Amino acid sequence: MSRFTLPRDIYYGPGALDELKVLAGHKKAMIFTGGSSMRRGGFLQKTEEVLKAAGLETALFEGIEPDPSIETVMKGAQAMREFEPDVIVAIGGGSPIDAAKAMWVFYEHPDKTFEDIKTPFTMPKLRNKAIFVAIPSTSGTASEVTAFSVITDYSSGIKYPLADFEITPDIAVLDTDIPLTMPPKLTAHTGMDALTHALEAYVATARSDFSDALALKAIGDIFDSLLDSYHGDKEARGKMHIAQCLAGMAFSNALLGIAHSLAHKTGAVFHIPHGCCNAILLPSVIQYNSRVCMNRYAAVARYLGLPGGTDKQLTDSLVKAICALNKELGIEQTYQANGVSEELFKEHAEAIAHNAVLDPCTLANPRPIDDEAMLKVLTCAYYGKPVTF
Repeated sequence: MSRFTLPRDIYYGPGALDELKVLAGHKKAMIFTGGSSMRRGGFLQKTEEVLKAAGLETALFEGIEPDPSIETVMKGAQAMREFEPDVIVAIGGGSPIDAAKAMWVFYEHPDKTFEDIKTPFTMPKLRNKAIFVAIPSTSGTASEVTAFSVITDYSSGIKYPLADFEITPDIAVLDTDIPLTMPPKLTAHTGMDALTHALEAYVATARSDFSDALALKAIGDIFDSLLDSYHGDKEARGKMHIAQCLAGMAFSNALLGIAHSLAHKTGAVFHIPHGCCNAILLPSVIQYNSRVCMNRYAAVARYLGLPGGTDKQLTDSLVKAICALNKELGIEQTYQANGVSEELFKEHAEAIAHNAVLDPCTLANPRPIDDEAMLKVLTCAYYGKPVTF
């Protein structure tokens, strides 16, 4: 049986934080966030105010790091067990939302270990103790509507994408005032992450008519809005915040592919932001996958109005358009140009390729891949050479 799962409610638009009042009747909310940006912008305080006005007692868990660790997850779960919330609220970028999702599992099932939940779609039932509310601050990860959480094991240097519809949030709040605070570089990286989500979802093996519609709409809106958003246009920022959510709805159900498999593994080793890794990898991955789904990429190019008379010409136009977009966003197109030395690359490339093959995202890639081919794709992305195999 196929399945399509989204949050029950999505509140969106300027000032959408006010809609947290719908939580009246619950008793305790524990709020999770990352650094200081949500406090500096007043959004953390606003979240607390609305919840308290609705009659909920609140507690804060701040300081969740980028690329959250297993240790942070366990610490947060312990804090939940002490406070006993019936609502979990995560506000910020993908990291605090992802971390809080994993904490939720161990709050409700303290007997479980990280090893128990690493295999996709093996999580125990949730919502026995709490529901989950996600409030994204960046326009990229779409963690507020997805069945995914990426947690880093720093002892092995591997990012693990946890996957299960149990951790799909119950409520997503897309307040379009919040992403106005993003600096340009973060806008660029998160926007390219969103574009990669939508493009990978459109060709993934688990795609459906439901996910296709969302993915295609997201791709069009991202191409229309990302550059203007990067340059600070308020309306474009709001449009990107919705577009990245549409992309998230698509990939949460259609799944992803090897751009994300490699981004997870290269990001952890080379310490390059996830969205930047995706921006580097996307052209190489399209070239690799086009051997089996060129018609899908051609359909995207036609939708965008790109030039080309044949599927090959259209796919080439799509790759060129993505590279041009990266350039205008100030993103260098290769790992080498992003500061990864040849020595570091050669030291880790084989292990990265092997771990990327094992990444859960690889399972939904439209073209099968092994260690040798993955290494070739990665090498092409490092030097900027075309994928011709």
